Amino acid sequence: MGLKSWALRKSPWVFHFSTGSCNNCDIEILDCLTPRFDVERFGVLLVGSIRHADIILVTGSINRRIAPTIRELYETAPKPCLVVACGTCACGQHMFKESYHTMQPLDAYIPVSVYIPGCPPKPEAFISGILKAVESLK
Repeated sequence: MGLKSWALRKSPWVFHFSTGSCNNCDIEILDCLTPRFDVERFGVLLVGSIRHADIILVTGSINRRIAPTIRELYETAPKPCLVVACGTCACGQHMFKESYHTMQPLDAYIPVSVYIPGCPPKPEAFISGILKAVESLK
């Protein structure tokens, strides 16, 4: 196991990318950062730059405008980079399926490591999903 994989398992840095969701998932992600759920006890840190991230949290459905951006974002991230699809919109488009502005689910554009279903998922589900993504590196 390389040094990067070992460090990623000990302290995953997360970049949150919203593709234009309804913000319910975003609110629950921010709730994970509060002292009540405290994801920092697992070493999880929310970062503002994709160049420092180990995990990408994606919320919302993929539309024509966002599709090239999400590909470029994934290509820019340092490898190994894990992708977590948060909420039913990112997992399978939910109510936006077959809509005029959405295209395909997230896994049609970039490889997804973990799916967190729910509308919106609870903070416990986010914590569990991130930890499962990190465990997949073993």
